[in-house]
Formats: sequence, C-alpha cells, structure tokens
Amino acid sequence: MPYDFGESRWFAAYTSPRHEKQVSRQMARRGIQNFLPLYKSIRRWKDRRKELELPIFPGYLFVRMALRERVSVLQVPGVVQLVSFQGRPTPLPDSEIEMLQRQLAQNGRLQPHPFLTVGRRVRVTNGPMTGMEGILARKKDTLRVVLSIELIQRAVAVEVDLADIAPA
Repeated sequence: MPYDFGESRWFAAYTSPRHEKQVSRQMARRGIQNFLPLYKSIRRWKDRRKELELPIFPGYLFVRMALRERVSVLQVPGVVQLVSFQGRPTPLPDSEIEMLQRQLAQNGRLQPHPFLTVGRRVRVTNGPMTGMEGILARKKDTLRVVLSIELIQRAVAVEVDLADIAPA
C-alpha cells in the first residue's frame, strides 16, 4: 500500500542484541518517538531474586516517524535496520501498536510467546495431554492440535488454549 514519505507512521527497528533499552533512551534524547514494550520477569540466582524489565519482542522496538526521517533513526547507536519488505521499510498498522500500548497501560500483563502458525508442529505443555506433540490446526475460532498415533495410523484433534502449547 503506497503511503506518503512525510506521513508519520510506526515502524519496527531491529536492534543489536540486548540493546533495546539503550536504543530507546538514545532515541528519546534525540526527540525520536519510540515505544519499547516491556514485561516484568523474576530471575533467580543461588543467592538472590531480582525483578527485571525485559523487552516483549527481544531485538526490536517501535519508532514513529516519517519515512524521510529514517536516516536519523538509523544513526542511533544500536539500531541495525528498519524491518523491511522487498527492500522498503514497512509501516505497521497503528491499531496494533495502540492495542499494545492500551494493554500495557491498563494492567501491564503482556508476556512474550513463541509465534505459532497453523501447520506448525507443537507440544502440549499443560493439561492431560502434556508432552504430546502434534500439528496446530484451526477450526472456526478455536485452536486444535492434531495428535497422531503412528502405530495404528490414526489421529485425534483436541482443542487447546494458546497458553498450553509451545513449538516442538
């Protein structure tokens, strides 16, 4: 979809590993609007526990800019590139960023989850089928995992919550 180079849009910027917060601070100092969604995670070591704020999307942050301003964004230390499609930086729908911002502002309960697509092999991580592996399928508005019993060459579909599966 064509868009105006002077129109301010949200773009995803790919950063150096574990530099997301530093890049966000640098952009803020330079007056570049950015959004780095974070979640809280408790990490335990032998002698202590610590609550950390970690990026929901490691290696990425979102930048609101006009495309003609991309050079100033790319000059920020730690920015590797803008996420592009066919060599052109691709804007994100405002609605997706606004949804993330609203959710974090309301209750802050977002956590990263592996990107799962229909047809991908997954493992059930919770419930009576824990440990079983199958293929992720969708029927109407529900997710199902198709589990195969190789010995008898048969399969069964079970409805699952997204939170109860992980990539195999």
